[in-house]
Amino acid sequence: MNNSYFNILATDDKSPARTGVFSTGHGEIETPIFMPVGTLGGVKGVHHRDLEQDIEAQIILGNTYHLFLRPGMEVMEEAGGLHRFMHWDKPILTDSGGYQVFSLSDNRKLKEEGAYFQSHIDGSRHVFTPENVIDIQRIIGADIIMAFDECTPFPCGKKEAITSMELTHRWLQRCINQFKNTADIYGHRQFLFPIVQGSVYPDLRTQSAEFIASMELEGNAIGGLSVGEPINDMYAMLKIVNEILPDNKPRYLMGVGTPANILEAISMGTDMFDCVMPTRNGRNGMLFTADGIINIKNKKWMRDFTPIDTNGTTFVDHFSKAYLRHLVVSNEMLGAQIASVHNLGFYLKLVKTAREKIKAGIFEDWKHKMIPKLENRL
Repeated sequence: MNNSYFNILATDDKSPARTGVFSTGHGEIETPIFMPVGTLGGVKGVHHRDLEQDIEAQIILGNTYHLFLRPGMEVMEEAGGLHRFMHWDKPILTDSGGYQVFSLSDNRKLKEEGAYFQSHIDGSRHVFTPENVIDIQRIIGADIIMAFDECTPFPCGKKEAITSMELTHRWLQRCINQFKNTADIYGHRQFLFPIVQGSVYPDLRTQSAEFIASMELEGNAIGGLSVGEPINDMYAMLKIVNEILPDNKPRYLMGVGTPANILEAISMGTDMFDCVMPTRNGRNGMLFTADGIINIKNKKWMRDFTPIDTNGTTFVDHFSKAYLRHLVVSNEMLGAQIASVHNLGFYLKLVKTAREKIKAGIFEDWKHKMIPKLENRL
């Protein structure tokens, strides 16, 4: 079941949940894992020191689209790649930029050769092709890079979903060819992950997962979910896909999600997650805790001098709810920082606890107890 770079250490007794180790040139990643999003080469509002020492992030994300536009690939290559540019010695994953390009619906044009788009910064015109997206990610130097795909919106008609999925598959073959015909630039191995698409149509998800699995790459990603579809549809599609993707390779669910979403996905055998929710929601005053969700802006917290989180997940949790509320409603930058550090710390502790419960063979029972609490509004 194991291979040279991804080793399954334990599985749960009552679900497909598993824990393992994914080895990269910049260190090992324990799975299941949550990956903080550092779109521009930095996790918004969070210092590297806090990411490493307190939050204990094992891997972070960068984004091809944004880094391509700023600082640009000439600067990136002169810097020696993203690891050296941002002084981060742990693994990095880069999204191919497909989601960002296709979200620019008014400023892009899709063709067989690639996606033509205008920069959201200055209106300059560019094109992403499967080939140059691989080249860009070679220059960025991430440990895990993504194939260029089209992410369909929700709702999406079946005819549109078929056209999009088939284009994604054709683009994948071109990505693989370019990947095989090029080499890493900075001396560490890069892993290419393809992306399963197919919207919320079970037959398309089946077809796409089978095609992706047949490519026999080192890991596989699931895209096009958490884009507005009902939560039960997301879980149904994930179950279909995970039963097809090979067990001996990591499965990465892109852009998901809430703590409850992550636990449900882990129970289906998913290994890797990313989402802007911990930092974005934190900046807006939403905190995730083991007892439920807190809107720190609510007046009820004005005189609550108890710690943010009695579990003490991170070094910021000794601050009181009243103090954090004061900072957030006053638009003090420190408030956004504290909330972001807390939320990321909570997410990382949640998946760490999940790994421990899987090793003990009691994950599924623990999950059923946790999810109602995680979804509770305090």
